[in-house]
Amino acid sequence: MNFQHSVLSFVGFLFFASLPVASNAQDLIARQAPVDHRVKAADSISLKHLLTIERNEELKGLYPDFNNNSVHHYKGAAIPDSFRIDLRHFCMPTPSTKITSGYGYRPAFRRVHKGLDIKVYIGDTIKSAYSGRVRIVSYEAGGYGKYVVIRHNNGLETVYGHLSKQLVEENQVVKAGEPIGLGGNTGLVTGSHLHFETLFLGKAIDPALLFDFEHQDIVQDFYTFYNTDKSSDEKYASAEREGEKSNTISDVRYRKVKRGDTLESIAAELGTSVDVLTRQNNISAKSRLRPGQIIRFAE
Repeated sequence: MNFQHSVLSFVGFLFFASLPVASNAQDLIARQAPVDHRVKAADSISLKHLLTIERNEELKGLYPDFNNNSVHHYKGAAIPDSFRIDLRHFCMPTPSTKITSGYGYRPAFRRVHKGLDIKVYIGDTIKSAYSGRVRIVSYEAGGYGKYVVIRHNNGLETVYGHLSKQLVEENQVVKAGEPIGLGGNTGLVTGSHLHFETLFLGKAIDPALLFDFEHQDIVQDFYTFYNTDKSSDEKYASAEREGEKSNTISDVRYRKVKRGDTLESIAAELGTSVDVLTRQNNISAKSRLRPGQIIRFAE
């Protein structure tokens, strides 16, 4: 009996002696799991950092300098054949949804209106559409009035005109949604409103192709700028040189995409072709239309 008791005691000792080893092994595995997670997180952060560096390098070569004097200073800059603009991470400059004047040619002034006029009241807060750096804070009596120009991290520049007060300074870094001014009626205006422009290397882009003010959203996540056609100013100047009257210049029409719409159905409705719509809207024939998206058609 004593022998059996000794054997059982020895076996029990071995069993309990092994428990710390197993426990240590489990602790080791448990400690390794968070390490693996941190490694993956570090890899993700590193990838984002590399992508940010690549994007910044790409943007760095776009603009020749940071001029604080002229809104359209970069008209003569080397413009790429195409450039993909990231429209995400935005903030609508105003909660107002009423457009009082669209983008396009104005026969009365014999020039192109290069932005949208959005109804705001004196003192309404105007916010930066994207993060970026303030390029111009100035005043123009015969035009913009008190205005602000911001260059953004996605390559766009935005102009905010007819402000009653500017809340930022030149070269100041701002975030998307940060107040940059107050609505007003300064400059050449007939009533209080925000004149809002979107520019790429000095070339105006119809803001309605990027922003859906009615739904306070962007039209799509990315917009591809194509440097293929003459600017609106060049086309109208050419028409006048050929003796055409200003009132024969076609008007710009807008069509909001509804569920079930296709480029073919919209082209048929507008009396044009898919090829014309794709060129005028900088999209491809295979582009997927999103309800609420704005399709522009210049007759």
